[in-house]
Amino acid sequence: MSGFGKVPSPLPKAQAVREMLEGLLGREIELKTGGPMVDPEGPGGAVVAEYVSDFLQLHALIVLDVPASAHLGASLALMPARVSQDDARAGELSDVLLEATHEVANVCAALFNLDGAPHLRLGTLHAPQQPLPTDISQWVMAYVARLDIEVNVSGYGSGNMSILIVP
Repeated sequence: MSGFGKVPSPLPKAQAVREMLEGLLGREIELKTGGPMVDPEGPGGAVVAEYVSDFLQLHALIVLDVPASAHLGASLALMPARVSQDDARAGELSDVLLEATHEVANVCAALFNLDGAPHLRLGTLHAPQQPLPTDISQWVMAYVARLDIEVNVSGYGSGNMSILIVP
């Protein structure tokens, strides 16, 4: 690579996302493709995870609405479903669930690390209702390679997730 461009990262398939989350959480995950784009400026905001290369170039984002973050985080932390459901209803994510969501996002970096693709790792995780830097906010609602899905965590509830590749 000459250094003037970047090798694009692959957009993960819904099946790979489901399998990764089921393996991580140890419970059934139902995904429905064609969900809404998750808007961090919408009600309750959203968690935005940046995925960067070893050269700190932004390659991908995962955007989780508060319900998806709460249910995934609570499931990972083995917390009662009531905790995530309360946060989802309130539209606010507790610090404990934000930390657990950080771990989910960290593991999700593997979705992008395929043969021939740049190695990506979790960079910054932005909490809901926090202003996003301009270089991030310009992409979250953009029409780029993206996968918008509804995620239902068995026994917890559902929310929405957007996975997108930054050109």
